Amino acid sequence: MTISWYVMRSKPNREEFLARELESRNVEYYYPRLRVNPVNPRARRFKPYFPGYLFIHLDLEQVNVLSLEHVPGAANLVSFGGEFSHVPDNILHAIRRKVDALNEKGGQSAADLHAGDQVEIESGPFAGYMAILDATLPGSERVRVLLQMLERRELPVEMPAHFVKVRHSSSGKKRIPRLPES
Repeated sequence: MTISWYVMRSKPNREEFLARELESRNVEYYYPRLRVNPVNPRARRFKPYFPGYLFIHLDLEQVNVLSLEHVPGAANLVSFGGEFSHVPDNILHAIRRKVDALNEKGGQSAADLHAGDQVEIESGPFAGYMAILDATLPGSERVRVLLQMLERRELPVEMPAHFVKVRHSSSGKKRIPRLPES
């Protein structure tokens, strides 16, 4: 009997629904979410830290995997080479600490970002790229960043604010001055 943490992929935008379904079936799960401070009071107050994924804690030898994949809102268990990959406990604890620290700090808000900030894109298709924050978009938790592409052209890209993180130097925030538009 080996109980481990596994990664379950949800159907698009169904993480919260899947979490409730797993809870109703007495499956231990971890759904990491970040507190956000939306401009719109009707907007969600929490966003998934890993959009589309939850962690489940169980013994796969004791549970029928097909029954898990047929839970409403579930897509599948993440596997590599036909084997379900487990997440080591120390990694899951590190994720919990990071999410708890961010939420304790008040969550994540576009208000923490300023035009000219050098940012690192942490999620989405441009994850790993560096960019310059061009603007926070009014009425949403979205930002526009400028990615430097081929031939030194800056490509404006819009994305959720929680996809980016301000890069800090030893002297604090690094802000790149924006030239006035002509």
